[in-house]
Amino acid sequence: MIASAPPEGAPHHPPRLTRPDPVPRLSAPGVQLPDPAGAEEFWAEAARRGTPLLAPDPLGAADHLAVTFLWRGTPATRAVHVLPNKLGDPRSPEGNLMERVPGTDVWHWTLRLRDDWRGTYDLFVDEGDGPEPGTRDYWARLRARPRADPLNSRTLPRRWGGVPVPYAELPRAPRAGDWQARPGVPAGTVTEHTVASRVLGGSRRVWLYEPPGRAGEFADLPVLVLLDGEHWQPGLGVSTLLDNLIADGRIPPTAAVLPESVDAATRWAELSCRPAFTSFLADELLPWAAGRLPALTDDPARTVLAGQSLGGLTAVHAALGAPHRFGNALVQSGSFWWPVGPDAEWLTARIAASPPLPVRLRLSFGEQEWVALPAARRLRDTLAAAGYDDVTYREFNGGHDYLCWRTELADGLVELLGAG
Repeated sequence: MIASAPPEGAPHHPPRLTRPDPVPRLSAPGVQLPDPAGAEEFWAEAARRGTPLLAPDPLGAADHLAVTFLWRGTPATRAVHVLPNKLGDPRSPEGNLMERVPGTDVWHWTLRLRDDWRGTYDLFVDEGDGPEPGTRDYWARLRARPRADPLNSRTLPRRWGGVPVPYAELPRAPRAGDWQARPGVPAGTVTEHTVASRVLGGSRRVWLYEPPGRAGEFADLPVLVLLDGEHWQPGLGVSTLLDNLIADGRIPPTAAVLPESVDAATRWAELSCRPAFTSFLADELLPWAAGRLPALTDDPARTVLAGQSLGGLTAVHAALGAPHRFGNALVQSGSFWWPVGPDAEWLTARIAASPPLPVRLRLSFGEQEWVALPAARRLRDTLAAAGYDDVTYREFNGGHDYLCWRTELADGLVELLGAG
């Protein structure tokens, strides 16, 4: 087990790092922009194609595209800020400002991206009703009000609520087809519960997924514990993914237990290497689930703990703190930089100083996550040096993004629970 207590009182934010390489912006757009007389025709074509607009790479690379984001302004529009996930630097927000075609309502911004990129993005529009550009509160006020993209129907629910967030997928990006409900696929049962916790104090909402089948049909049922349950099930509908993977035989019939994170403050307090949270998962939550599903396995090799961001950090910490219960940690974009301050990358240091434990780890990170990647790569190397021989690590072309985490979750479940 991982010894010593984690630091208390660490700042609730990642390291403040400048992006090491510039955002791959193109000075010239990849599409033909209109003169004033052609603006209406331009917008009609943009509506037909949907945004962002794609065009061949102006540098001639077959595996890259010019990707143009658009906004139709008004006479009051002073600025439009576009922020694809992790393709911007908070310290240099001016680099993500759109330009306006003179004499038109066309605002545009173009990136050069490899054709397997995918990501959500936000649009922020200054309509002259806030602080003046260049003032101290300007960027904070502007970014407090994300706008929908009226020419893009592809959206995901936004974490913690608000307007849905639009997304783009380039041609070679992985597709989330396993998340689409399919006719004829038997559906499991999802129920919402409130589970009391002595170690955390109070209670937690929990969603329980039971695979389709008859009562008494299953024995030694594998189980997925997926953190941030209030987003994965009511928001994203992870039960559809499980239905499809089971129906296709890619994973065996599997139960899932999804505890909520409550709110951002609670999430920071509990998903930061806290032994009490590990005890909640291993000693309270799983026994509660087994009481409702007697066929639930107690075999750690058939139990997967999955999380993203701070949840990914917690998945590894809990697996190493309770290897008798969690034999698999499925991690997307784990916050292994935590905490900010003198004890940075605390968990990696503990792993380096401890003997290896019998757990399997599947780790994946976005190539655009410039804050998380250095710590992730150091964790990967530390695990190898410490003798962990059942670790997979991969990087995908994306950011810190549920759009990417959906397919990473599916692939990870197949790898950890599938017949192969």
